Amino acid sequence: MRGYGIVSVMATATPDLDTLNEQQLRDLARQLLARVDEKQTQIARRERLINLKDTTIAQLTHEIAVLRRFRFGKKSEQLSGVQGSLLEEAVAADIAAIEEELEQLTVAPRKTTPAQQPKRQALPPELPRIKIHHEPESRTCPCGCQLERIGEDVAEKLDYIPGVAQVERHIRGKWACRQCETLTQSPAPAHVIDKGLASTGLLAHVLVAKYADHLPLYRQQKIFERAGVKLPISTMADWVGVCGVRLQPLVDALRETILTHGVLHADETPIQILRPDTGRKTHRAYLWAYAPGAFEDLKAVVYDFAPSRAGEHAREFLGDWRGKLVTDDYAGYKKTFHDGVTEIGCMAHARRKFFDLHAANQSELASQALEYIGELYAIERDAKTLHSTERWRLRQDKAKPIADKLHAWMLAQRLRVPDGSGTAKALDYSLKRWVALTRYLEDGAVPIDNNRCHAAIGINMIMPPHGLCRFALVRPHLTESGVEKLAA
Repeated sequence: MRGYGIVSVMATATPDLDTLNEQQLRDLARQLLARVDEKQTQIARRERLINLKDTTIAQLTHEIAVLRRFRFGKKSEQLSGVQGSLLEEAVAADIAAIEEELEQLTVAPRKTTPAQQPKRQALPPELPRIKIHHEPESRTCPCGCQLERIGEDVAEKLDYIPGVAQVERHIRGKWACRQCETLTQSPAPAHVIDKGLASTGLLAHVLVAKYADHLPLYRQQKIFERAGVKLPISTMADWVGVCGVRLQPLVDALRETILTHGVLHADETPIQILRPDTGRKTHRAYLWAYAPGAFEDLKAVVYDFAPSRAGEHAREFLGDWRGKLVTDDYAGYKKTFHDGVTEIGCMAHARRKFFDLHAANQSELASQALEYIGELYAIERDAKTLHSTERWRLRQDKAKPIADKLHAWMLAQRLRVPDGSGTAKALDYSLKRWVALTRYLEDGAVPIDNNRCHAAIGINMIMPPHGLCRFALVRPHLTESGVEKLAA
């Protein structure tokens, strides 16, 4: 009986307990208790997931109610002119985005009746048509008979090449087998917006024009009219909102990829957003930028929109990441450095203090400091194309002696200048941060400054959901996997 293993016992639907010895009964009891614990953990996790979903749905429902109240409220309560037009676009995009998020979080998809289904305006017949045929790979039925074409389904998508609008006609032929009475048809191609009017190229054009070229939708509308197409602003705003949600997995994947790097840049910049819900025209929010180290092969940037400059936003984005973070001397990052992240200072900011001092009064002391720092940057220009190990060796041989000489010179000069003067402030900025400013000398993978992130702000942006227009409740976007991750 000793050879009768517990695996065999569990494989039996109803094991005969009378035939098991004492040890086998103990093993069976342990395995059953483990299964019970696993089931209880799954149930608890599922309950947390349901509660989190319900909370998110309630939050989104409240948010969309605020947006709709503003959009369809009294005209006297709304802004006018260009400012009002921009806000209308933003609100319409947000409403579409929230509806898409609610659709993803709801178990059963929403059903619309024919009366609720919006009627799409026919595309202008004078636009050129590009026919795209989708036919079965084989025209032979599995029964061996030849298929006969009995019809087709046609779906039109509006496409746009700058200056020229055209229509994609997706033609899906219907093929039938007379003998076995089966119908064969190629599946409809996947689109960003199901049953939507716009092709992928048109959606990309609208997003790039809005966020990279800073063309609001009302201006794009006029451009499309010159190309022979009338597109309502509300329709384009819906596209923007839905695309923001659909692009979120790309942003999440890029964030996860960036967080695999050991050296990161971080920076933040203020932006003005419209806040009609608070009775104010604008509100200061912040766009946080994160990028791999300047010497990394990945040249990506992820932008995280936040309602404030609080350091908790950086900690939330970085999560469990540990490595070397290149930043300016903003206090919001300090707690992050206490959690195991190594601070790398920005020499460009230290240099700026002396540059401003020299520009203000032609200070000879500032000129000398700029000369020392200039020598450090000259070495960096030579080290830019080197491997990290060779870069470290070059810095140790040439940059470190200069840095030590600069430090000693700063300490000596600080004893000669009065407290509170502009010169003292410029010296104190570098002396108090000297360890962080010179950590780059000990690691060839670490850059000398944060200019990589400074240059990234404002260009090549992968925006957070809904762009920069969210003004009611700012919160991270939750996909199904994101909800599960938080619930776990």
